[in-house]
Amino acid sequence: MKRDIYQTVTDAIVAALESGTPAWRRPWRDARVHGAAFPHNVVTGRPYSGVNVLLLWAQEAKKNYEEPAWLTFKQAKSLGGTVRKGEKGTLITFWQFRVVETAEGEVTKTVPFIKSYTVFNVAQCDNLALDSINPKRERKQPMEVWENCERFITATGAEVKYGGNQAYYSQISDVIHMPERSQFKKPDGYYATLFHELAHWTSASRRCNRELGKRFGDRAYAAEELIAEIGSAFLGASFQVNAESREGIEQHASYLSSWLELLKNDKRAIFTAAAKAKAAVEWLKEHTEQQEEDGELEEQLAA
Repeated sequence: MKRDIYQTVTDAIVAALESGTPAWRRPWRDARVHGAAFPHNVVTGRPYSGVNVLLLWAQEAKKNYEEPAWLTFKQAKSLGGTVRKGEKGTLITFWQFRVVETAEGEVTKTVPFIKSYTVFNVAQCDNLALDSINPKRERKQPMEVWENCERFITATGAEVKYGGNQAYYSQISDVIHMPERSQFKKPDGYYATLFHELAHWTSASRRCNRELGKRFGDRAYAAEELIAEIGSAFLGASFQVNAESREGIEQHASYLSSWLELLKNDKRAIFTAAAKAKAAVEWLKEHTEQQEEDGELEEQLAA
């Protein structure tokens, strides 16, 4: 029987949720100490994206793998190594496109369809010649991490107001509300929480134009919270912020319940959420780069 890739992926994410470790809140080791937090292909050096990041984070957490470095069975052989007997690989996905043509050969549409393949963590292999390829990402000191986060947040142009005991984004006023920094146990927790709200901030029509739910428990609300959680995790990995320190809704049983209901009722929901979170992060990065370039130009003109 043909495998239902959507269902297989959703089942893996649901299993991670039900175990108490959401794949997007993977308690990875501090990226400032251990290098890259994003799963990547050890041969090409390219990071995985979208739902594949969640699948590989979940497996890294489950198996306690030291490195987020993955490769195929053939790639292991190309490096002079082998996958150990009895090791099970992890399914990841990719998209292919089928061109639909008329009898005259005129293209009418391009249809995407999903396929899968299997990868293994380097910890599942022996004798890999890894010394000369893909060095780890540069390790950063905490102050450098915080400075990078501050520069990024400022460049977004988002209005952030401090005070109170809740973190949230107001769609009506287009303002992010945050508790005072002193109320967070660790700087990582502060930045991971603010990243979550920045992901919500991208939902506005002039940014990524996503529908926000009207109340807790409805489908759109659960989906938007899922997008923001994954977006926060993606940003945290990019800036080497320790996502284990995220303080907030992932501890709330009601949110976990709403996400489980969403995923169990729609096997494509996690794909959509991961894709929209990726789009939100890409929008933020492109926007901040443009803002910084414009600022540099203004300084040059004023000089």
